[in-house]
Amino acid sequence: MTISTEDKTNKRDAIVQALQQLLPANSVLANPEELQPYECDGLSAYRQLPMVVVLPETVEQIQGILKLCHSLDTPVVARGAGTGLSGGALPLDNGVLLSLARFNRIIEIDPVNRTARVQPGVRNLAISEAAAQYGLYYAPDPSSQIACTIGGNVAENAGGVHCLKYGLTVHNILRLEVLTINGEKLTIGSAALDSPGYDLLALLTGSEGLLAITTEITVKLLPRPECARVIMSSFDSVITAGAAVTAIIANGIIPAGLEMLDNQAILAVNKFLNTGYPKDAEAILLCELDGSAAEVEEQTNRTHEVLKSAGSTSLKVSRDEAERQLFWAGRKAAFPAMGRLSPDYYCMDGTIPRKHLAQVLEIIGKLSEEYGLPIGNVFHAGDGNLHPLILYDANTPGELERTEELGGKILELCVEVGGTITGEHGVGLEKINQMCVQFNSDELEQFHAVKRAFDPHALLNPGKAIPTLHRCAEFGAMHVHKGQLPHPELERF
Repeated sequence: MTISTEDKTNKRDAIVQALQQLLPANSVLANPEELQPYECDGLSAYRQLPMVVVLPETVEQIQGILKLCHSLDTPVVARGAGTGLSGGALPLDNGVLLSLARFNRIIEIDPVNRTARVQPGVRNLAISEAAAQYGLYYAPDPSSQIACTIGGNVAENAGGVHCLKYGLTVHNILRLEVLTINGEKLTIGSAALDSPGYDLLALLTGSEGLLAITTEITVKLLPRPECARVIMSSFDSVITAGAAVTAIIANGIIPAGLEMLDNQAILAVNKFLNTGYPKDAEAILLCELDGSAAEVEEQTNRTHEVLKSAGSTSLKVSRDEAERQLFWAGRKAAFPAMGRLSPDYYCMDGTIPRKHLAQVLEIIGKLSEEYGLPIGNVFHAGDGNLHPLILYDANTPGELERTEELGGKILELCVEVGGTITGEHGVGLEKINQMCVQFNSDELEQFHAVKRAFDPHALLNPGKAIPTLHRCAEFGAMHVHKGQLPHPELERF
């Protein structure tokens, strides 16, 4: 049944008025100019003004909002800092955008148990800053950690440059306090290292706001390593650098971080920050080793030998903490640096088995040539989490559509080699069609069954992450069995 414009307006006015009765005046934004900053997340190619934005300050206020939306059959999209890159926080024109920006308190730091209780609007980096006085820190460190919030990290199961050794968000949290769509409070996990029953903590982490609204997070804190060094290794080809990653892990060395940048990214970063990356290198690896001083010394020597044997053309070891931070500053600034090369860029996020790094990077290069769109590669090489950045101009007719098509092919390539369409950015709206390639209809139906168990009327972030079977039929996706390598360029490997 088609809803008239008048009916939509009446419903909007009724919801806004009801929200204004629940919340202080400055907590309800309904004018177009107030809504504009919330029209997209970090994936700015997709934009939509929300019907209304709410900024609650207490759990009770969130409960009231959810109960109201549940009773009025109104969708709710939760938002943190808006730094997500998959359109997961894209608002709906008939829904409420629930901003958790005012939930920004660090409730408690427990240095004895090495935990911190924080609200979802706390910035990732702020946790480590608060814990530093105890010699502790929070390990997951997305490149956007200066701005991204821990609630958003939980929603997307974010990682960072140190996730190879220390894991993703799911490996570094103990407990969540959440609210269901009807305002019911749930405690997921516990302060202990394990709790009985189903592992709902893992289920909620990475659920992209589809199952519940997080109001408090208990995170694990780690002691600062005694010593940390970064080896910067240059290579004359991206393919050789990819093979070197496999060699390092195969030799039993697990770095704290193992990152790759290709020449395009190197040049962009040098102009942006003057990091001193070797401009003539086709690719560099940043390999961080941490632990005791003796352990780091021994691992540095071993890693030197592995990198030389793998074809490294030059090696440089950070001399002190300032230089170590400088090496990482360049990597963490790579995305904004690449943004200076083109009016727009599209950041992909697929993960593959490490053994296929060299082959997949070669194919990505050929796809770049085929589509006539430059691609810069900046990624978590150690765990195979690729971040190809496709450079394009949205003002050129048809170029966004070609960029999306190219991005889809890269993600489907990841599935073909036994990988997945996302490592840490989430599915959101961006990759929802590729979910039809990653999973078959039976698997997707199980996802929908989980969604119904938490949110029977599909009011939390609807239309994201999990495609309907009807959408997959329209997309025309044939299920690709992982590891079959049907891509013609892969047949020779």
